[in-house]
Amino acid sequence: MGERDIHVPVLLERCLELLAPALDRTGALHLDATLGLGGHAEAVLLAHPQVRLLGLDRDTQALRLAGQRLAPFADRTRLVHAVYDELEDVLDGEGLDGIDGALFDLGVSSMQLDDADRGFAYAQDAPLDMRMDQTRGVTAAEVVNTYSHGDLARVLRVYGEEKFASRIAQAILRERAKGELSSSARLAELVRDSIPAPARRTGGHPAKRTFQALRIEVNGELAVLERALPAALDALKPGGRMVVLSYHSLEDRLVKQAIAGRTRSTVPVELPFEPPGSEPALQVLTRGAELPDAAEVAANPRAASVRLRAVERKPATDGKQDSR
Repeated sequence: MGERDIHVPVLLERCLELLAPALDRTGALHLDATLGLGGHAEAVLLAHPQVRLLGLDRDTQALRLAGQRLAPFADRTRLVHAVYDELEDVLDGEGLDGIDGALFDLGVSSMQLDDADRGFAYAQDAPLDMRMDQTRGVTAAEVVNTYSHGDLARVLRVYGEEKFASRIAQAILRERAKGELSSSARLAELVRDSIPAPARRTGGHPAKRTFQALRIEVNGELAVLERALPAALDALKPGGRMVVLSYHSLEDRLVKQAIAGRTRSTVPVELPFEPPGSEPALQVLTRGAELPDAAEVAANPRAASVRLRAVERKPATDGKQDSR
């Protein structure tokens, strides 16, 4: 499969290492909440011959390709077309009471970036779509052609952390007054021309932040993540572990907050001890966010911005291993 050759799972060995204690259990169930092309999932299934996989993805093309890749493990896999904030409904529908391992590999996938027709990449001309699930939702073209100046500027400033959001929004409004703006190449050109020349010389492609912002808006990525993280943490069985890979500060901030809210003690600081039963149910497995090393980035340039965080639901206090 050609797609396999271009897809290098990010921080694969570290993910496997962190998940292993939770998945080395009889009948363990692993959730891949962002299945993509199935690289992480395939490695998990190979490393743990008894593990069952529940794979979710909102992209129907990704599900099809991942299904081909994971065909040798068909008796241990269940692939579902769903966004990861639908996890509770999926678990209920599958009759599952919890998960042992979970992986979230956030952001846009290699396949989506490399498929010019999807409109995610500013370096290739394509219709402005940017939907991860092409069966529903508004497109990036609808956003740039219908949002007011204020709403466009807000999206670019908040989701893209773009300093020149107002100038770019104004350029978009001028352009669409001449006719519908539907080309990713034309949008990238507008953004470049809206940013002062000195600012264009640093920070990579000048359209990078705008395209990120539009993608997040189109797919509701941050709102979906904010709903999904608590659901996944609640679904972890005792001894279960979750690993999250995020690729920009907005994602990582939400992950950090969700984990902190479940791992921080609620006992008043003036109390000299922690009463039995009041300890947090979860514990952090990483010291802050782990970054890729130089070898990882050299092998997979898309790993350059990744931040990894992991958490574990503490094992049952009676010392018995949960083997569900």
